[in-house]
Amino acid sequence: MTAAVTTDDLKRFDVSAERGFLPEHDPERTLPAPLGLWDELARELPKRLAAQRVRAAVRSMPRFELAELRTREEERAAMRVLSFVAHAFVWEGATPESALPERLAAPWCALAGKLGRPPILSYASYALDNWRRFDPRGPLTTENLAILQNFLGGQDEDWFILIHVEIEALAARAIRAELPAAAAAHAGDATALAARLEEVADALEAMLATLRRMTERCDPYVYFHRVRPFIHGWKNHPALPNGVAYEGVAELAGPQKLRGETGAQSTIVPVMDALLGVVHAPDPLREYLDEMRGYMPPGHRAYLARIEAEGSVRSAVRELRGSHPELAEMYDACLRWLEAFRSLHLEYAASYIHSQAGRGANPSDVGTGGTPFMKYLAKHRDETARGRF
Repeated sequence: MTAAVTTDDLKRFDVSAERGFLPEHDPERTLPAPLGLWDELARELPKRLAAQRVRAAVRSMPRFELAELRTREEERAAMRVLSFVAHAFVWEGATPESALPERLAAPWCALAGKLGRPPILSYASYALDNWRRFDPRGPLTTENLAILQNFLGGQDEDWFILIHVEIEALAARAIRAELPAAAAAHAGDATALAARLEEVADALEAMLATLRRMTERCDPYVYFHRVRPFIHGWKNHPALPNGVAYEGVAELAGPQKLRGETGAQSTIVPVMDALLGVVHAPDPLREYLDEMRGYMPPGHRAYLARIEAEGSVRSAVRELRGSHPELAEMYDACLRWLEAFRSLHLEYAASYIHSQAGRGANPSDVGTGGTPFMKYLAKHRDETARGRF
């Protein structure tokens, strides 16, 4: 018998057995009362962006006092607010702003440092910490979820984020099976390993089913022209070739070049690759994905490192499959679903980005993280498929 893996083994990494990489408690909806003006500004972003009044509002705001934040949950809520406001400030109008004023830049950088993330809108603030439930006792599904913070608002923007949140919730079943799977592989326990891989395969199948729903309420044209422009960062972006300056932040010398928000900052797929032993030969996308680890919450980065340190289950499957053919079947099922997930993502990259003839401030030849992607996404999908027995 393999040793039991407890909930505390996951909590050390800020990972939930029931919710995966989503926060264990529902995100804070508002900031403390003394920061109410910043909360109000964030809520009004759709209106102010329509009127192009975000920059003027930020320049008139009172100082954001980090001392008012009492809990880690409030800090994450503040990171969400400041990140959305900062991106709205930069991307408002036809010409992006290349410098953030001190009253926004200084608290944003200080808070990012406390949370162990760069001062940029990352996936953690855009999706992981950006939802509420209609029924507080109900499930984490798109039908019971709403977004806390928008740029322009509307069904397409909400749905794009909600699909990611539901996928994160569904991934929890696979995540809580990963450490037990690694333990079973080390122990040579074929029965336990097959059972854990079945859980991983079932989770991947459910995640794919949710990803397939993206087109229901998020139109490619609307996504490209209304949603995507605001989540870009300022690294490898043609409209901001020198990056963005953070005024009043002494430790940042000169303009900074940081990647934009992207699903590549989710920890789900990297830990699946690590568990299953999917290897990607060197290419620009692999280098980019390695860079994206720095945008993940520190606990999630540490969890990924832990799964990698455990080693993949592939060698155990190879050794045990002769006497336990069901083990190879379950392993291959995991790879088939992961390949299908990557394949659908490639289709969406083509229809939502590549086929949209965007130019200038919203280029169609790079992802929101600021890197070319199409041929490398196909390569990573094919490398996943080649791992099957």
